[in-house]
Amino acid sequence: MAEKSRAEQRIGLLNGFAAYGMWGLFPLYFPLLKPAGASEVLAHRMVWSLVVVAAVLLVLRRWRWAGELLKQPRRLALIAGAAAVIAVNWGVYIWAVNNDRVVEASLGYFINPLVTIALGVLLLKERLRPVQWAAVGIGLVAVLVLAIGYGRPPWISLVLAFSFGTYGLIKKKVNLGGLESLAAETAIQFLPAAGYLLWLASQGDSTFTSEGPGHAALLAATGIVTALPLVCFGAAAIRVPLSTIGLLQYLAPVFQFLIGVLYFAEAMPPERWAGFALVWLALSLLTWDALRTARRTARSLRATAEARASAAAAAAAAAAAAAAAAAADVEADVAAVADVDADVDAVADVARNAETVPAAPVDTKP
Repeated sequence: MAEKSRAEQRIGLLNGFAAYGMWGLFPLYFPLLKPAGASEVLAHRMVWSLVVVAAVLLVLRRWRWAGELLKQPRRLALIAGAAAVIAVNWGVYIWAVNNDRVVEASLGYFINPLVTIALGVLLLKERLRPVQWAAVGIGLVAVLVLAIGYGRPPWISLVLAFSFGTYGLIKKKVNLGGLESLAAETAIQFLPAAGYLLWLASQGDSTFTSEGPGHAALLAATGIVTALPLVCFGAAAIRVPLSTIGLLQYLAPVFQFLIGVLYFAEAMPPERWAGFALVWLALSLLTWDALRTARRTARSLRATAEARASAAAAAAAAAAAAAAAAAADVEADVAAVADVDADVDAVADVARNAETVPAAPVDTKP
């Protein structure tokens, strides 16, 4: 059983690395779609993602949720909000990558955990631990340093971080599986996206048919590129602890940052390095605090389990002692009954003996 658990964890880790690795390599894929603009790429991603996810759900025969969802207007409204927010996130990211802003895009996913915490405080009234407050404060300082370095607020990073943070918040409220959620969101996006692509074609501005079959295949592959990491992420999420997922999530922005600096040779002046260093310090604090809290929780749960086990053992011992005492009482009662039976038998023997003894002769003489 333990060997099976370790094998499952290995599979989960491999899927986690695959998911975040693919997300981290996105900056290498979207430039291949040129000369398509960011809006056309975004529309194709919406359309083909629905095609791919619908095919996967059809193979898995997981359609029951759709009928239930249609009967819940509030959840549908939340999914529509999620679809709008993720469309903004996808569009800005594609534009950033295709306009040599990969490093700034990676920053958005570095600061996303800090934004998620801030949204939890502002919208969900969550209480932060001191280390989390320190991390958020350092993150704000980092944004100021980067704004000075860029000569403007890092709006690409902020839009990506806040849109993805809001998306995660909505998804938490919707409580729908990854594939199902993506299917519902892209179903809402499908008609506007398909309409936009048809309009582009009518204006002669579509690249889908004008740039050859290879280009068309790459645009269609945006559906697979979107769905495949999500499938791997789902396989990882059910097999590895949440703390491990929290650590793996930094792989994507790390890969994006390295691609931006090393492959695309984007500029990194000293003030930008300083800003990123502050962000990494804040994330280090968050990670350390999360791991410490997880260990404390695990120890507390283990202690509670041990206490419950001890209480159960004591209760079992008490029950066993009571059963033994009851058994002893029963034995004593049985012994007493046996003594009574013996006394009765003795009396009976005496009576029988008395019957067999001849009566003494009666003297009739005067």
